[in-house]
Amino acid sequence: MLNYRHLYYFWVVAKEGGFARAAERLDMAIQTISAQVKALEQDLGHQLLKPVGRGVGVTEAGQAVLARAEEIFQLGALIPEEAAAAASGQFVRLAVGMSDGLSKLAAHRLLQPVLNTPSLRLVCHEGEVEQLLSELAMHRLDVVLACQAPTPNSNLRLSSERLMVSRVDWYGPTALINRAHIEDFPACLGRLPLLLPTSHAALRARIDRWFEARGIQPCIVGEFEDSALLSLFAAQGMGVFPVTALGAADLASMRGLKLLGCSDGLHEEIHAIRSRRGMHHPLVVRMLEAARHEAAQE
Repeated sequence: MLNYRHLYYFWVVAKEGGFARAAERLDMAIQTISAQVKALEQDLGHQLLKPVGRGVGVTEAGQAVLARAEEIFQLGALIPEEAAAAASGQFVRLAVGMSDGLSKLAAHRLLQPVLNTPSLRLVCHEGEVEQLLSELAMHRLDVVLACQAPTPNSNLRLSSERLMVSRVDWYGPTALINRAHIEDFPACLGRLPLLLPTSHAALRARIDRWFEARGIQPCIVGEFEDSALLSLFAAQGMGVFPVTALGAADLASMRGLKLLGCSDGLHEEIHAIRSRRGMHHPLVVRMLEAARHEAAQE
C-alpha cells in the first residue's frame, strides 16, 4: 500500500517549494523529510522532485502525484468536521452542484422534498458541468443537477439519470401582455421583447431551433446565465421569458407575471448525476424518489 505519511511530506515539500521551508512548516529535520520523500520515490519507481534554483520543483511524474495528493489531503481536512457533526447530530449536509443555465426555479422544486429535513445544511454550487463533475468525483458534491447527461468519461465513475422532461411555457409582465398576444401565440414572440438564457445553456439551443422551425425572428432584449435573475427582470417589466412547467410553480411568489402561452415541442431536461458515494446519500435518494414519483403522475 501507498505510505500516506511519505505522500504528505512530498505534498508539503512541493507546496512550499523546498525542503527547508517544508522542514520549518512541519517542525522536522530536513534530513528526515528528504528521506521520507526518497522512500516514496523508490516505492513509486519515479523521481518526483528536481532542483530548481535554490528550491525544488516537481517532475512530470511529480505533477501527477501532486494532483492526487491535493485531492486526498483536501478531503482529509473535511474529516474532523464531518465526524464531529455526525457524532453530535448537529446537521445533515447536502452539497448540490447546479450547472450554468439550469432553471433555478425547477431546481428548487426538485429539492423541495428535502428542504424540511431537521438540521439540514444545504450547500449549493453553480458552475460549468465539467468543473462540477470534477468536484463530484472528489466527493465535494453529493449530486449534480444538469441540463444534459455527461459525456462518457472512463476516469469519472459516475451515474446519470434523467429526472424530468418539462414543457417550456412563456410568461411576461401583466402590463405587457394583452389578449391579442395570447391569441396570437407563438407568433407574437417575434414582436414582444424577450429575455432568454445565454448560449451556454442547453435550453437556449433548443429555443433557437424552435424559433427557426416556426419562422419566428425573436426580439431579444436581455440574456441571463441565472434563470432566477432572468425572471426577476421580467417581473420588473423588461420582457417575456421562458420557464419550465416544473419551475413555473415558484413564479407565484412574483407579482405582475402572466402566462402568455405553452410551447408545443419545446422542453427542458434535468439530469441527476451522482458518484458512488452519492448513490447512498439519504437526502439524494429521497429527492430522486420524489422526482420519479412526480414524473410518473404526469
